Amino acid sequence: MIEAVIVPARPDDAETIAALARVIWHLHYPAIISRAQIDYMLTQRYAPELLRRQIGSIGHHWDRLLLDGVLIGFAHCFVNGSEMKLDKLYIHPGHQRKGYGGKLIAHAVMAAQDAGCARLLLAVNKHNENAIAAYRKHGFEVVEEVVRDIGDGFVMDDYIMAREVGRDRRE
Repeated sequence: MIEAVIVPARPDDAETIAALARVIWHLHYPAIISRAQIDYMLTQRYAPELLRRQIGSIGHHWDRLLLDGVLIGFAHCFVNGSEMKLDKLYIHPGHQRKGYGGKLIAHAVMAAQDAGCARLLLAVNKHNENAIAAYRKHGFEVVEEVVRDIGDGFVMDDYIMAREVGRDRRE
């Protein structure tokens, strides 16, 4: 059996990450948000030049999940004061429910611990039931509900979920 590995992203991975994000979002999100909002958010959050800047920035952690050298997932988190925000975590639908998401979560928890953060936070669409269940399985709890205008008439209707990452809680 081939083991999936997590490796840091490099700026030249930006196009590959953006392409995987497009595939994942267009397979997963049409049941949750409109295609117009999907395209808008992909443009806002996954432009390769933006990814390259973030990948090279201090305090940002971009990781790739590779299976036999092929990108099947990625995660992005960043330090925000005493907390770390898990901003993105995606696994190709063909590789979900195999423990890969949990592997990326555990990696983010360790990054938060190493950065001295007390909590790991994330935002998840209130209608993304599979993701909410997965995050709960890994110790996250809903701490807030937010509706945020993201422009062009679109909103994000999310739960903010959090979990403590005390130094003695390595997964």
